Amino acid sequence: MKSILEGRPALSSEVEKIAEVAGYLWQNGWAERNGGNITVNVTEYADEEMKAMPAISDVKQIGVTLPALKGCYFYCKGTGKRMRDLARRPMENGSIIRILDDCASYVIIADNEVMPTSELPSHLTVHAHLIETGSPYKATVHTHPIELVAMSHNRKFLAKDVLTNILWSMIPETKAFCPLGLGVVPYELPGSNTLADATLRELEDYDVVLWEKHGVFAKGLDVMDAFDQIDVLSKSAKIYISSKCMGFEPEGMSQEQMAEMSKAFNLPK
Repeated sequence: MKSILEGRPALSSEVEKIAEVAGYLWQNGWAERNGGNITVNVTEYADEEMKAMPAISDVKQIGVTLPALKGCYFYCKGTGKRMRDLARRPMENGSIIRILDDCASYVIIADNEVMPTSELPSHLTVHAHLIETGSPYKATVHTHPIELVAMSHNRKFLAKDVLTNILWSMIPETKAFCPLGLGVVPYELPGSNTLADATLRELEDYDVVLWEKHGVFAKGLDVMDAFDQIDVLSKSAKIYISSKCMGFEPEGMSQEQMAEMSKAFNLPK
């Protein structure tokens, strides 16, 4: 059977980036078993032939009605699928879905009937909000960065912007490349509507949100942009933890030095 990627180089390039990022997540130890999710809005690559493709699944309910997503197309990692497998075979471990006109249901159109992640409602809720606010962001990534999750087990780090300032201060690149910092959501049941709602609130002010004792959720212009922000925050967490393991509290950049960076590079915070 012909793949939806054949003859669509732009769509194929986006899926290749998704596969590349999935490999990075696995190699970093952030995606044990079937952990983590990736969802990317690929509507801009939907040509007329793609729009006319028949469904290869029954109609599936999203679980929430999202008017902003009418007629949109998404690549979604499959439920129960492993990032290490997605990295090698993205269209066997994920699928492309079409949101139907009722904005409450979808069908799978390619390449195989791979059911999307069980966290699809929360991912799509974020995508709907991005569209409603005119955001250029098209990708969401959820993963389990070891050092960031470890730091979330210390309650003193969970107050607003405490972790942001620690991580920014470890290395200048973190402030430059993750200029909004890190939001924090206190522990909620994974996959719950409460977690989704709390995440959406934090994403008003941040591009990356830490879920206490669980992982992170990031949005980005594309999947690589979302990964990059997680990556730089994780690097800072490693520097902090490495310093502590060496027996000292890292000094970090001062508030004056970080303010100087914000001015020099025209950063938002």
